[in-house]
Amino acid sequence: MKRFSCDQCGTLVTAYMENELDEPTRYLFEEHLAGCEGCERYLAQFHVTVDTLGGLRPEPLPGGMRDRLLSAFRDLRGS
Repeated sequence: MKRFSCDQCGTLVTAYMENELDEPTRYLFEEHLAGCEGCERYLAQFHVTVDTLGGLRPEPLPGGMRDRLLSAFRDLRGS
């Protein structure tokens, strides 16, 4: 079975955190994490970021900022 590179894992982090990977892809992702300290640390940083941002007071983002951010993240996931 093919192994994932760090770049491939980096592009799948949000899908992994949102439990959107199919079983074979999830297995390969976790297999890579088990042997790659850098990617494991990268995932941990994402968790900290999500937890930190989730604790902020909800305030509306100024003029279209939310849409631009969502678009940027969608573009990143599609690449």
